[in-house]
Amino acid sequence: MTPVEVIRGDGPVVLGLPHTGTHVPDAIAARLNARGRGLDDTDWHVERLYDGLLVGATTVRATFHRYVIDANRDPAGASLYPGQNTTGLVPLTDFDGEDIWDEPPTADEIEARRAAFHAPYHAALAAELDRVREVHGVAILYDCHSIRSHIPFLFDGTLPDYSIGTNDGAACDPRVEAAVTRICAAADGYTSVANGRFKGGWTTRHYGRPADGVHAVQMELAQSTYLAAESAPWDYDDDKASRLRPHLARILDTLAGLAPQLGGPR
Repeated sequence: MTPVEVIRGDGPVVLGLPHTGTHVPDAIAARLNARGRGLDDTDWHVERLYDGLLVGATTVRATFHRYVIDANRDPAGASLYPGQNTTGLVPLTDFDGEDIWDEPPTADEIEARRAAFHAPYHAALAAELDRVREVHGVAILYDCHSIRSHIPFLFDGTLPDYSIGTNDGAACDPRVEAAVTRICAAADGYTSVANGRFKGGWTTRHYGRPADGVHAVQMELAQSTYLAAESAPWDYDDDKASRLRPHLARILDTLAGLAPQLGGPR
């Protein structure tokens, strides 16, 4: 299986999907414990949730699971949130702080996974952002994520339905953050926050360079907004999703419409 799948569009928006993949090579799966083999920390069905919402969007999707290696972590291994509980480049625990390995990977094995999985994903993502920026003069990276709304190991209380991350505004033009924040705040029946517990992962922080024409925003959705339950078997809830999808479509349409203001065609 290839580590990354790309669907090219002709618009200014690129959707990143680093955590929807569930592929774990047999040799790696054999070293996970029973808890790890459950793959509980997947961004379940996010690719389905966003499918078809924006005509012309480019999609870059990792096919491998984050337990193989996390495509949204610094390849050098630096923590995204120093001093806070989080998971690393190759997680040793799940989001509940429980061990997931019978045999944790060695440093050499982590480097091999970086080269085989992490690097190809980001090579593809960087190439698509460059291609889109060449056409439109600007590229808008919208990084698609979801997470359980209640995980005491990672954060207190319950997450808002929409957690918008822009690296405290450094990853995009202020108009991008304002537009996404405004749409989420106006979405009836949903809660939202910008740069709360999640400020954007390595992808948002690495690629978000507004001065260079690349604007990045991460959307972390509470899984309660579109799953039947935030537990196995992680079933997609069509009714919940049908209520959520129009708001997501409005966000993507608005971002695409902002592109000419951020940097017109060359």
